[in-house]
Amino acid sequence: MGDQRGSPSENGLKRRLLSGHLLCPRKKTWFKYLFLLCVMLLICYIWQSPLHQHDQWLVNQNYRPPPYRVHPKHQAKLKYNISRPTVVPLTGGTLYHLAYPRNYHFIMDVGNVCETRKPFLVLMVPVEPSNVEARDAVRSTWGKDKVIRGKEILTLFMLGLATGPDLRQENEMHGDLIQSDFSDTYLNLTIKTMVIMEWLATRCPTAAYAMKVDSDMFLNVDNLVLMLQLPGIRKSDYLTGMPMRDRHVIRSKSSKWYVPEEMYPDPKYPLYTLGMGYVFSNDLPRKLVEISKSVQPFNIEDAYVGMCMKKLGLAPVSPPDPSQFRAYNTKFDRCTYSKIITSILASPKELVSFWMKVKMQPGPPC
Repeated sequence: MGDQRGSPSENGLKRRLLSGHLLCPRKKTWFKYLFLLCVMLLICYIWQSPLHQHDQWLVNQNYRPPPYRVHPKHQAKLKYNISRPTVVPLTGGTLYHLAYPRNYHFIMDVGNVCETRKPFLVLMVPVEPSNVEARDAVRSTWGKDKVIRGKEILTLFMLGLATGPDLRQENEMHGDLIQSDFSDTYLNLTIKTMVIMEWLATRCPTAAYAMKVDSDMFLNVDNLVLMLQLPGIRKSDYLTGMPMRDRHVIRSKSSKWYVPEEMYPDPKYPLYTLGMGYVFSNDLPRKLVEISKSVQPFNIEDAYVGMCMKKLGLAPVSPPDPSQFRAYNTKFDRCTYSKIITSILASPKELVSFWMKVKMQPGPPC
């Protein structure tokens, strides 16, 4: 009668039929591919979302191109990715972006100091919240005097959000801290600078002049006040400092000052003044804030201000004596430092040391 158990191949076929493999041979394979496709689509959606772009922009802001010999303390290379900044339509088609300062709010301020003091010149110093040493060095040197050559001088520090010392206690003691709710990083200096402009425009519009000046600067305020009172110094639409002309945009991703074409497509920056310290008539902050709504942000804060000036149809001008605005001096010379307005220093200790030698040492400097 023959073998009723069937051949091995037949038995295998029966087993596959019973297990369902032959009825749906690729069911699990297709399910796996479908699952992977869904995961990939989800990742792409998150990557392109405004929230991700916002986080990338907060991380990837504001490096300055080196127009001079770079001091060793500024030579660190940072690794980061650049993402296109978020741009949101407003009523009437106007655009604003993450550098527009009215996206942020002041969480600590100095009250109506401009109404009570009525300053001629406001010195706005961007500084990290944790850098108490730098603030104390400024307070004991060029930020100490409240009246110079009969003119009221106001020195204030601008900070963002960061962990660190008790800022409110420090502000109760000195009354010179302004804090806004943006992330305080080196890459966010464009935001920080525009928030400075917002504060000047809304909290201190009656001041005649203002200066954005870094905390690591030697600043001779006496010479600055003298310069601002020279004949021919404009009282409006005025911006001066160390002019930067025909500066090429750095496209090398290995550079600290890399700017991608997506952020700034032109090969060169417009004329701008070096961010270490520039002086301006106090009518400009309001105009810069308003025009910034239509100027795409990029991560070079001083060049960004130059771009806003260009959009306004304005341009920085050279100071009466360009030699007074310096980047680095190779060595200390008392006579030289008595004549300049700005110079970058290596540390708060060096600022205090140089200041004592220039201002406190007996005898004429030259």
